[in-house]
Amino acid sequence: MPTELEELVGFIAHPNPQIRLAAAENLVPYSTAEPAIFKAEELKPVKNLKLLVKDHPKIAKHVLTILVNVSGDPEVLNEMVKDDKFLELVFQYIVNPEEPNANLLAMLLANLAKWDGIKSVLQRKQQAPEALGSDDVVLNQLMDLFVKGQDGAYNKNADFDYLAYVFADLAKHAEIRQYFVNPQPYDGVIPLTKLKVFTEHKSDVRRKGVASTIKNVAFDVQSHPSFLSAGGIDILPYVLLPITGSEEYEVDDAMAMLPDLQLLPPDKRRDPDSTVVQTHVETLTLLTTTREGRELMREVRVYPIVRETHLRVDDGAVREACERLVQVLMRDEEEPDANAKGRVQEIEGAEDDEIVEV
Repeated sequence: MPTELEELVGFIAHPNPQIRLAAAENLVPYSTAEPAIFKAEELKPVKNLKLLVKDHPKIAKHVLTILVNVSGDPEVLNEMVKDDKFLELVFQYIVNPEEPNANLLAMLLANLAKWDGIKSVLQRKQQAPEALGSDDVVLNQLMDLFVKGQDGAYNKNADFDYLAYVFADLAKHAEIRQYFVNPQPYDGVIPLTKLKVFTEHKSDVRRKGVASTIKNVAFDVQSHPSFLSAGGIDILPYVLLPITGSEEYEVDDAMAMLPDLQLLPPDKRRDPDSTVVQTHVETLTLLTTTREGRELMREVRVYPIVRETHLRVDDGAVREACERLVQVLMRDEEEPDANAKGRVQEIEGAEDDEIVEV
């Protein structure tokens, strides 16, 4: 005999929409408390839930919440990401400016992006809504959603902050790193330059995801000249400002610092999230891979900023990251850098792999 809970799970496929709504709403708590119930009968509940994403928005809201919460399970994740029609549906719905559950779709994509095969999004195409002003490349549409959709500007029901986590995971793949550092034909803009402006955004999720994206793209050493060029990505001001406070920096020539870091207001605060600070320091360390990168950082007086960050952020991981960077900046260029490979391996091990839950 099926238990009450098993019967409740069965009701999500009921032909009566009111019963489906009640079942989905009541099942939401179990998606975190007892997620295994959704794997019964060879994942039949998950298969039903995927279909219900197209249901009435009130039902779809609970369905998507459940899918977000159970997608941390490898079997459930595999069931969703191998279903091309389901992925197509997710991408079609999220770009709709009237979609009431767009933020939940963004959260779901953030978890689906943990699957290595999600890099196939680079080849995906679909027609973009006219209001989005994008081309038919799905990845460009997600980027424009993130940029134009902050604070409900594109869709009053969504801020699309969780797409930052999607970009961070996508940037772990070498081929997609190339997307982030090259101008796109439809607007001539380098995608990473669209993201860098959010390193000091009010949203913790947006800041954290963007910081991780920048760091992961920075593993592409060939793109470092563009990272450091004022005419390219020009990333240094956007990585240094979040780790900079209002304290006065003891430098021999304050005018040598980047213009954006001179004469900061007295209420300037460094990012309150120590993991974000750590990520930015690790990005700076990656950008010391080339001699040009190291010399530029010395020239614009990065060391005093890192020194103050080390002193003022009470976090062991941040201090270790600062110490690794300082060792590089203070090293004589004539000395062999025997620890370069080790630094990169340490930074790779620090990537964020958390699963989103609602």
